[in-house]
Amino acid sequence: MEKEQKRPEHLSRGAAFQRPPTDKPPFTVGQIKKAIPPHCFQRSLIKSSYYLIRDLVVAAGLLYFALVGIPALPRVLQYSVAWPIYWAAQGCVLFGVWVIAHECGHHAFSPFPLFNDTLGLVLHSCLLTPYFSWKYSHQRHHSNTSSMEQDETYVPTKKSELPLRFQYMCSNSIGRLTLIIVRLAIGWQLYLSFNASGRPYPRSASHFDPYSPIFNDRERLQILITDGGILAVSVALYKLAEAFGFWWLVRLYGVPLMIVNAWLVIVTYLHHTHPALPHYDSNEWDWLRGALSTVDRDYGILNNVFHHIGDTHVAHHLFPTIPHYHATEATKAIRPILGEYYKYDPTPLIEATWREAKECIFVEQEDSKGVFWYNKF
Repeated sequence: MEKEQKRPEHLSRGAAFQRPPTDKPPFTVGQIKKAIPPHCFQRSLIKSSYYLIRDLVVAAGLLYFALVGIPALPRVLQYSVAWPIYWAAQGCVLFGVWVIAHECGHHAFSPFPLFNDTLGLVLHSCLLTPYFSWKYSHQRHHSNTSSMEQDETYVPTKKSELPLRFQYMCSNSIGRLTLIIVRLAIGWQLYLSFNASGRPYPRSASHFDPYSPIFNDRERLQILITDGGILAVSVALYKLAEAFGFWWLVRLYGVPLMIVNAWLVIVTYLHHTHPALPHYDSNEWDWLRGALSTVDRDYGILNNVFHHIGDTHVAHHLFPTIPHYHATEATKAIRPILGEYYKYDPTPLIEATWREAKECIFVEQEDSKGVFWYNKF
């Protein structure tokens, strides 16, 4: 409560539920940009590389602990304490690496596009993420955030279009818990492979198909290159499993990768799912209001581990080329300009996840305007 009293009113937990204005903002993108110190837009290859190397060194240290330290422990401690610690820590650190690869896709890592794409391809492939496929669909998400027709991910469902089985699952605690577990376990793979939770296309869409309707003709060759990167890493993983055993690979790589994917799902879900976030149809949507229709979240100590992808997401949607090490400063600079249009929710992670799964089931129009709000049964 003391923290709530000290925090500015528009950043308090209670204020997080106040709906922002849906009228066109009284400020422009140019005015927001002018409020940000110019050095925040500078991308340093040296500084970005430092954060990447730091993450890789920590990941290597954790791997050494798993290979050398854990086997030396009594067996009862290995699976009750040591392996869970390794899995959780390595999953968080590798998600930080994933975020840096994501910055490569926005060309926020360095001023050199070819270097960014090459590094991003290597990093994301090692984490079994299709780099160029994700880059292009994610760019379209940034271009169409909160559009009911054009947004790429976490497109909400209207109440009239909600399947009966989904209505049943969301109306009880066991069903909601099941949905959360499924999303965390395989939600990322379902999205990449089958466009689950993505915008509807006239035919099946997949991030692994160069001829998927997600991509245009100029992008298809790069999707093939992406598939080649995933295939190369998959072959390498198969060889490791063949040499050291399947369960050896699962312990060292498989479980941390599952945690990376779970973090990816939950972080992106909480960015764009909140009772106070509007969505717009084609009659009302414009880029600025769409970009502002996201929420910053507080992950505590993990803010640093995750390179502030969660607590500076509004600024990231407005200016995705700002590198993460300037994002906090940029966020502080734009808050006075955005005012009520800025959304921040300090609700703890587990509580927020359960609340959004309970209260953000479908969207409805509440007046004649083309503005949609999340609702529950």
